[in-house]
Amino acid sequence: MSSGNSTRGPTLIDSLRDTLKDLYANPYPEVENPVGCKKRASVALVLRIRPSYEHEAAVLEESGHSGSTTERLDGFFSQSWVQHGDPECVFIKRAARVGDRWTAHVALPGGKRDEEDESDKAVAIRETSEEIGFDLTSPHALFIGNLPERVVSTSFGRQPIMVLCPFVWLWTGPEIPAFKLQPTEVASTHWVPLRVLLAPSARTHEYVDVSDRFAHRGSVFLKTIIRSILGKMRFSAIRLTPSESLYCSSTVEFFSPPEENPALKASLTTRLYSWYLGDHAGVAGSNRPLLLWGLTLGMLADFLDQLPPYNAVELWSYPTFTSRDVRFIIDILTIPLKRKNQARLQSSEPKNETAIDSETEAVSGDNPWFIGGLSKGMEASKKGKNATRSYAVGILLENYYAMARRGVWISAGIRAITTILFGLYIVRRYRQRVGR
Repeated sequence: MSSGNSTRGPTLIDSLRDTLKDLYANPYPEVENPVGCKKRASVALVLRIRPSYEHEAAVLEESGHSGSTTERLDGFFSQSWVQHGDPECVFIKRAARVGDRWTAHVALPGGKRDEEDESDKAVAIRETSEEIGFDLTSPHALFIGNLPERVVSTSFGRQPIMVLCPFVWLWTGPEIPAFKLQPTEVASTHWVPLRVLLAPSARTHEYVDVSDRFAHRGSVFLKTIIRSILGKMRFSAIRLTPSESLYCSSTVEFFSPPEENPALKASLTTRLYSWYLGDHAGVAGSNRPLLLWGLTLGMLADFLDQLPPYNAVELWSYPTFTSRDVRFIIDILTIPLKRKNQARLQSSEPKNETAIDSETEAVSGDNPWFIGGLSKGMEASKKGKNATRSYAVGILLENYYAMARRGVWISAGIRAITTILFGLYIVRRYRQRVGR
């Protein structure tokens, strides 16, 4: 810590340095695939320091590529331009693709593991190069370590999808090479300051249609009925304000005249249906704000938990539905659970709490890693202190989705009974009038 910070506590730069050194010294253990789930995927959290305007002219040469990772971190963060810089990380916005569950979502660069990949880390390196043309094997790209790996499951099911492995790199130069975006995969990239991710004013919500997860094999009619009962599901989110963005001009969502854009030529009924579903695809996606939520936000929680401000869990809200009656019943059912989890949270260590949640569901069972989008804690006695660390939102969401599902079906049952009784009442009144 610099002497100038002795009276006001650590700066964000100081906290970032300490966090990266901690991640390097305390790697998280590898998570094995559950039985019946063979897929693995990796993503890259790439960090950089943007020089301030006042210190840009005073940028010094790098402290060198030799020495241990800890020595390189100390040398890098000791530079004046770094101490006065703005730490940022890069996100991608996925290209709009029909049938893609994550179409046009904000994410980290990465993808699934292929048979020829040597390791999970190699997947993150390869996919980052393929998607945005960024070389993580460069001497300037300092590999830090990993964030908690987790088994990702379906939101309202028990089926594991894949094991997701996040890795962290720090770019140690003042300038970064230009990205080269893959048009079929990436619509745009965005450098976002960490202070935006930590700001209370950036907190918002994302609304998602989840009717297909209650009636996965059901008809469109059944899903429409469920959608009319539930409305949409509301998740905590962060509205991103990038400092720098790069757009892939060859993608449809960048710009297409009406006569060339298939989305604009769709029928009015199709467009209204897509709007009702909250469809992110096509040109509509380019007009939406950049929202970080769901699985990617869950992964960032593991990193943001270690940075100030602390006790940010007060900004967080439980995932719920927009229908008032459904939300009311879920709130009633989960009151004891919320109190129990809150008591567990207050007695847990460490107490860094970040306001995050995920689209995917924490699944109960013997495997403590079986959680979608959030780490639920570590298996005991593996390696380093990170082998037993638990996280605020993982504790708060324990068993919550199971209770929420119960509330949904109770609400649906009440509506069905009410509808039947109302229908019988109408029929009875009609017969009374006809009989007069």
